Amino acid sequence: MRGMGKTKSTRRTVLTGLCGAMLAATVLGAPGAARADTAAHHPDRKPRWQLTESGTDARFRGLAAVSRDTAWAAGTKGTVLRTANGGKTWREVSPPGAAGLEFRDIEAFDGRRAVVLAIGEGEASRVLRTDDGGATWTESFRNTDAKAFYDCMTFFDRRHGLAMSDPVDGKFRILSTADGGRSWKVLPSAGMPAAQEGEAGFAASGQCLVSNGSRDVWLATGGAPRARVLHSADRGLTWKATDAPIPAGDPARGVFGLAFRDRTHGIAVGGDYRADQPSPNAAAVTRDGGRRWDPAGEPPPAYRSGVAWFPHSRSTALAVGPTGTDVTTDGGRSWRTVDSGSYDTVDCTPDRGCWAAGEKGRIARLEGRR
Repeated sequence: MRGMGKTKSTRRTVLTGLCGAMLAATVLGAPGAARADTAAHHPDRKPRWQLTESGTDARFRGLAAVSRDTAWAAGTKGTVLRTANGGKTWREVSPPGAAGLEFRDIEAFDGRRAVVLAIGEGEASRVLRTDDGGATWTESFRNTDAKAFYDCMTFFDRRHGLAMSDPVDGKFRILSTADGGRSWKVLPSAGMPAAQEGEAGFAASGQCLVSNGSRDVWLATGGAPRARVLHSADRGLTWKATDAPIPAGDPARGVFGLAFRDRTHGIAVGGDYRADQPSPNAAAVTRDGGRRWDPAGEPPPAYRSGVAWFPHSRSTALAVGPTGTDVTTDGGRSWRTVDSGSYDTVDCTPDRGCWAAGEKGRIARLEGRR
């Protein structure tokens, strides 16, 4: 979306099985018996967000968590960082000559291979890929349509992925790759519903386009009379749109981030990104793959741009925004604020790694302390 910014996709994961739910309850202050159980096993540890030294004041809206040790962050001034030691040190691996680009999404397959998206009108929207940990980068796509503005991307696997642009000639535009982001093509628009007047995506956390499994993908919108979530079950060829109960009706309002723990259960977060504006009903849930969205009974108290599920947990997820972090332990129906730090995006991994990033170089990892 022209103006504020946009969002991300792919791995909304964290901690495995029951351990994930237990850690979430303890780490983030959620109520429940799991807290006592975890404390009994780890009486000397109280997990929390731990800020790392990124060495920059860039704002990071792109985040790709690979593991507890390895993560990538992408942000303003063409900045890309990578850590391989759990955030103890960050290495700047920005593409040469990229200082004028705004990176808003990054997808990483491991510690060496990653794809980064720059946003903006016309040729400012670009995709670059590295296969050597950021030592070298190859530009694989540069937008040449002045009407297009790419917001975010997602990958189904190491080869197949999509990127999305704000509407061009009345429809959202979808870009597709089948070789891990080395080349891209624009998909036909025949299967895309017409956009509403003023409708667009938000490049706020890399989560306005997310996927789950090998073919399902969801696209979040705002800026129009109604906020919507579009779903495709065939890798972006055909789409169905559903209204979401998150306030819209203004260029600053709508759905900013999505997360799906499987192809049916999803969470949407958003609101109004302006700090002086309230954001009631800032979260919604679906249990049928996005055919219907219901408002959270107890939503986060303010705008939230990023959301992530704890993997293999049927009920626990995190939402982040400039005014704090919230946790749900009932699948998104109710939320509780557990931290007041400013973050734009969150991403988690199956090996109990969870990362968040945001303004002024802030990158944090969820960890315990003695």
